[in-house]
Amino acid sequence: MKDTTLEGRAKTKNGVARLAFSVLCILLEVVFIVALFTRLNRYAEALNLLTRVLGLIVILNMYASPVTSTIKMPWILLILAFPIMGLGLYLLVGLNGGTAKMRKRYQKIDEQLLPCLPQNRTIQKKLEQILPKAGNISSYIYRNAFYPVYQNTDVTYYDEAAKGLEAQLIDLAKAEHFIFMEYHAIEDAEAWQRIQHVLEERVKAGVEVRVFYDDMGSIGFINTDFIKKMKAVGIRCRVFNPFVPGLNLFLNNRDHRKITVIDGKIGFTGGYNLANEYFNLTHPYGQWKDTGIRLEGDAVRSLTVTFLEMWNAVSDKDENDTDLEQFLLEYSYEAQQTGFIQPYADSPLDDEQVGEEVYISMADKAEKYCWFMTPYLIITDEMAHALTLAAKRGVDVRIITPGIPDKKLVYNVTRSFYHELVKDGVRIYEWTPGFCHAKMSVADDCMATCGTINLDYRSLYHHFENGCFMADCDAVLDIRNDLHETMKECREVTEKYRTGRSAYLRLGQLFMRLFAGLL
Repeated sequence: MKDTTLEGRAKTKNGVARLAFSVLCILLEVVFIVALFTRLNRYAEALNLLTRVLGLIVILNMYASPVTSTIKMPWILLILAFPIMGLGLYLLVGLNGGTAKMRKRYQKIDEQLLPCLPQNRTIQKKLEQILPKAGNISSYIYRNAFYPVYQNTDVTYYDEAAKGLEAQLIDLAKAEHFIFMEYHAIEDAEAWQRIQHVLEERVKAGVEVRVFYDDMGSIGFINTDFIKKMKAVGIRCRVFNPFVPGLNLFLNNRDHRKITVIDGKIGFTGGYNLANEYFNLTHPYGQWKDTGIRLEGDAVRSLTVTFLEMWNAVSDKDENDTDLEQFLLEYSYEAQQTGFIQPYADSPLDDEQVGEEVYISMADKAEKYCWFMTPYLIITDEMAHALTLAAKRGVDVRIITPGIPDKKLVYNVTRSFYHELVKDGVRIYEWTPGFCHAKMSVADDCMATCGTINLDYRSLYHHFENGCFMADCDAVLDIRNDLHETMKECREVTEKYRTGRSAYLRLGQLFMRLFAGLL
């Protein structure tokens, strides 16, 4: 089936660029092998020695790194077998975390922003007393991602992206001071144009409006003059990783976050981008399942900080904010709900995979059940072990994946993980109406997550992501109920992949599985 989704087309273009470079690496490897059997043999031997020495240095450095062996092993095998091609591909997609210059920019702005977040130690201790297992996960997030847990925040859960969009339009129209919007992909079509109409009205009312998007996520879906178009109507616009001739920088690290902040009082996040298919205005793969949440209250401060980090650190050529406190003012609000809310962000520029560790912790702490929904299932050995160990302990572990794929290659790799999970008790469901793009987890009716983080290597290791951990609040049960209803529309494939022919991976699937981290 033709890859016609917004995000799918972006990844296809990205994949074409990677493919072109991969073909070049393969051709160089072929030239090298031919040279070994021709008059160029003496030069080929010198090149062979050089590449193997370089390969050994790269492998030793990789072996000493804290990266999971699931990602390291394919690179080691590839570099040992085909040094020229392997080293070339590693430089293209294997390195992670941008450049030293990029790291310094983010470190500098984080040193200004993160101290603006409250510590909320009293709230943290309260959560640890009421729900020790949720408190333990919350403590991990604060200690390693530096985002605190809050109360005094009302949360609304949307089981359809279209419901989230309608709520956003209402709240955007009420903005008085500023609007921040950060999205992986924007399509200049019906859904976005409804938003833009409201943004233009707010600009005329004196509201500062900022829009931030990922270039690789949006390339081909908005015109190259989109920034000029926004500037013409008074909307400030910046882009992450502009498409320029380069290798690892623009191909590997992307801004996959989805955030809207209104006056620092109301915030939205979830799985959906600002494009028609996310709201079922178009149907390239049947129905589209996506979800989101609305926050009102103290916890919105963390979403504001997350946006300001990207806005100010993305480039050293733009003029940055000198007064960050103007967007982080205290205001009076009394929430009706009493739950614990903890928005957090994950970055590929450090050695901490916060998104993956939260998911692993959910499975580790669960006592009765732990359910997930994800569009892609390409996980590390550590994640697979956590899921299967929970199932072996008697926890009801379930994963919902799409019934109709947006990318067949990735879908085959996703299914290649089924057997090792279901044989140890994990249950797998495929959503038959179409493509589920939501990224959620829920456990024991007491804690849940909703955000942008897929259960795949790219989200967990390469992208800038964000999520929200929730405990002891109504939204947790809303997510549980939604997943329960969604399963009624799924086909359970647990037994099919436990025993039948589907349990045995073909050679092609094994090869794709081995190099799943490159996808």
